Amino acid sequence: MIRLEQVTRYYGNTIAVNELSLEVSQGEVCVLIGPSGCGKTTTLRMVNRLIEPTAGHIFINGQDNSQIKPERLRQSIGYAIQSVGLFPHMTVAANIATVPELLHWEKSRIASRIEELLILVGLNPAEYARKYPNQLSGGEAQRVGVARALAADPPILLMDEPFGAVDPLTRERLQSQFARIQQKLKKTTILVTHDLDEAIRLADRIAIMASGKLVQYDTPETILSRPANKFVHDFVGTDRALKRLSRISIQSVIKPSPAIVMDVSIEEAVSVIGSRPSVWVVADDGRFIGWVDMTSLSAATSVREAIVPGDVDEIAITASATLREALSRMLGQGLRNIPVVDEKKHFIGEVTLSDVEAVTAETAETGA
Repeated sequence: MIRLEQVTRYYGNTIAVNELSLEVSQGEVCVLIGPSGCGKTTTLRMVNRLIEPTAGHIFINGQDNSQIKPERLRQSIGYAIQSVGLFPHMTVAANIATVPELLHWEKSRIASRIEELLILVGLNPAEYARKYPNQLSGGEAQRVGVARALAADPPILLMDEPFGAVDPLTRERLQSQFARIQQKLKKTTILVTHDLDEAIRLADRIAIMASGKLVQYDTPETILSRPANKFVHDFVGTDRALKRLSRISIQSVIKPSPAIVMDVSIEEAVSVIGSRPSVWVVADDGRFIGWVDMTSLSAATSVREAIVPGDVDEIAITASATLREALSRMLGQGLRNIPVVDEKKHFIGEVTLSDVEAVTAETAETGA
């Protein structure tokens, strides 16, 4: 789908990219990573001809991109950047519609596409379509940026630090969102990041660069287990077993767990807890609310009064999360087990610290 052959870019006497050759297959996510100034963003921008190479060739589906008019090339490639770049005077809907309108799509098709994409990135169309960029949080703006990049259903997606301007928790959620989207759409993607954990989690293949040159181009598993040289070994770091958890879904360790509704009696709640330290509490429709334990129950006259409320976005994880996310959430919240919810915040089950530790130990023993 995308092939770089001996691509080089000079700025005066400074070489930014040095004879770079790599290939990204259809539907793959290639992540470019390396120290600042290694040439990763320059490489990305040469793909859609925002920058022209000094030498070498870039092929898109076998066609040299220098032979494609820049306007037509960019209309066929989605582009999402860290600063988002939303037009401040335009609504969310109008921002997403930018490229489809340039392609002269029918209004009904554009409207349908806007609604489809907002749902895809987890934003309610009725609530967000008419908002302006200054009414969005950083994470919401990033989601709209991704939606806009996907608007014309391009076969290729270029992403330059797309989740870099938000707090760690929001970044984690955006990564999960992108992983779900990619699993569904299978876009051929080149993503630039400085975050190795992000690269390991999202990439099919990682290109590690240094001083404009490609040092290693391989799967995350291979880079973690067999770094090509000392530079890659040092770049990856010593906690490779922990980093591997970013490649493992929590699906295999989700356990069914009892949950009670708010209106049960204290006696029933105590019975359900049994020898457990606590029990999860859900609303009548199954949405996660919090938990109760023997201490909170003993000081209350009802289960509703005893609930230790929990912010579902801070405590719970979705079934698409990784073991690394689960462990991070447990340590951050001081919990030994955390609830798992679906996209509508309905309780599914739980993941325990002992299960994550067991997988971590097993991963370390297999050569991390």
